[in-house]
Amino acid sequence: MTGAAELSERIRQAAEVIGGSGSLGGVCHERPDGDALGSMLGFAASARLAGRSVHLAIPSPGAVPSRYRFLPTDLLSVPLSRSDVPQTVLAFDCASVDRLGNLDWLSQEAENLVVVDHHVSNPGFGTIDLVDPGASATVELVFDLLLELGWPVDEVVATCLLTGLVTDTGRFQYSNTTPRTHRLAARLLEAGARPEVIGQAVYEEEPFGLLSVAGAVLSRARLDTERGVVWSVLYADDLEKASLNGEETELLIDLVRLPREAGVAMLIREAEEGGVRVSLRSRGEVNVGAIAEALGGGGHHNAGGFAFEGDPSGALAAVLQRVPLG
Repeated sequence: MTGAAELSERIRQAAEVIGGSGSLGGVCHERPDGDALGSMLGFAASARLAGRSVHLAIPSPGAVPSRYRFLPTDLLSVPLSRSDVPQTVLAFDCASVDRLGNLDWLSQEAENLVVVDHHVSNPGFGTIDLVDPGASATVELVFDLLLELGWPVDEVVATCLLTGLVTDTGRFQYSNTTPRTHRLAARLLEAGARPEVIGQAVYEEEPFGLLSVAGAVLSRARLDTERGVVWSVLYADDLEKASLNGEETELLIDLVRLPREAGVAMLIREAEEGGVRVSLRSRGEVNVGAIAEALGGGGHHNAGGFAFEGDPSGALAAVLQRVPLG
């Protein structure tokens, strides 16, 4: 694990490289969450205030989930192109090069690749790795990098970064929440961050069709009392009937994980590309991030996910065999 002194030196080196680069790019992981988007867009918004332009890209399918449209998505109008690769590219919240999806070529073609991340499983795949598993979210590292660069943090930047903190700590409820997390939240609020905008957009606005989908998912919920695992399945047909897409069901796992009898919750979703995608949550005793990593995905101790080429029953069996009996 990178020590504080070593990390500070790498942040200094990264700032020096970024400041001296003729062109900048930024990318986050596929199917971005609040931390990935908050990190990337927060950095790009600060760069704009500092008079710099950042070419941005999101791996295919590349859509920004509707709940995050309050962020400065206009910054995505300066696209990152393979025909003109920026001198320095930053990869935000990517635990491995695989998380770059169809943009994995950046790891080879960019002169400088700065990896900014907080996943403990990250092996480091950049020319400069700013990886701190002790950070509650990648935005913590982005803030430190902006300070080193001397770039501005206004209301827009602060709201981007606070979005990452709020979502990756489960509204400051997860065990990764630290005093450092709250100190940064205070600084972002002082800079003008809008928690009411974040809270309403991310947690309090869903399409009406989600109610019927949630009812279907909850009706299928099952509990393995021996392992303390609750799970359910979301089928593509559920979404079609309600005229929804997959991005609009992100919060369903929070409903599945409610039973007090379960230490682990799992939501299995049929994927458009075939197979299934699995979201995992833990109350703390079971490291679901390690389970997800063993199955080709990744995450944190209390939250993880992975793609599975088989059917829902196969994904369920793969997880259950890795959860110890209670």
